[in-house]
Amino acid sequence: MRARLNEFWSIKVLSVPATIAHAQPALQHPALQHAALQHTVLGPAIFAGIGVHTGAHVRVAVRPAPTDTGIVFVRTDVTDQDNRITASGEAVCKTQLGTVIGNAAGVTVSTIEHLMAAFATLGVDNAVVELDGPEMPIMDGSSEPFVQILDQAGRRQQDAPRRYIEILAPIEVVDGDKSARLLPSSQFEVAFEIVFDSPVIGRQSVDLVMNEAAFRAELANCRTFGFAHEVDALRAMGLARGGSLENVVVIEGDRILNPEGLRRPDEFVRHKALDAIGDLYVLGAPILGRFEGRLAGHAINNQLVRALIEQPDAWRIRTFAPELALAV
Repeated sequence: MRARLNEFWSIKVLSVPATIAHAQPALQHPALQHAALQHTVLGPAIFAGIGVHTGAHVRVAVRPAPTDTGIVFVRTDVTDQDNRITASGEAVCKTQLGTVIGNAAGVTVSTIEHLMAAFATLGVDNAVVELDGPEMPIMDGSSEPFVQILDQAGRRQQDAPRRYIEILAPIEVVDGDKSARLLPSSQFEVAFEIVFDSPVIGRQSVDLVMNEAAFRAELANCRTFGFAHEVDALRAMGLARGGSLENVVVIEGDRILNPEGLRRPDEFVRHKALDAIGDLYVLGAPILGRFEGRLAGHAINNQLVRALIEQPDAWRIRTFAPELALAV
């Protein structure tokens, strides 16, 4: 998918009219003004943890990468075949209780969405993520540990314009009562609604203008969740083997089993919004548009990503680096 996006980039960036490229309101938008150029991590970020589904202990190193690399995962434990997987919509090969990407050799990395959400909102365009196992560590079940790890590593500005995917017309996917769509907007907005029979959750919704500050304050520490009565069935399927009260909010009947309780009354829907941000970032560029999800999960999110690629008239690539705008 990234290759297909590159084809569109080469056409669409050059075709932006001069009147649009010089549009002062867009260039003066603070979120864009400070993010006109690509970024990578300043130095390597080293950490470790267990996978929520495999239960395997995994060591990870997030390393700097050149401009236009995107986010690339490298399985260092795989040495006899291609071990590199570029995060892209088409690389997503499984979406059951997490996002899994894979390459043509069948090498996979699972549960990438929480790290991808941190990359997206902290403005990390290019990075190589080396790991010695099949699944990203779950950490505490949220993106906050990844935010802290990236803060410690630092970020470095690069000499290439950041490309934004600007939504020009609605793009929607529907599966029964589940839906996800992208709508035009001058900024990235995220809205989500969930409905569960559980009295602990019920109906929850969130609607946010999303940038780095908002992600840190509103979503980053919201954890994944599950139901106690489903654990045995999930483990029989080879899932949730690393899940515990340390990394999952567990619901049993009308109560939360975690001794510390919830971090927010609506932590559940906020985590779903976090997941969606990570799932969208496999597009390889941040979005200028509004995402709306209802009862959606990783599968619907990826269907939306693929629908966007199949509707090139509904979006275009925008850059906001002043020198590029002047050159158009």
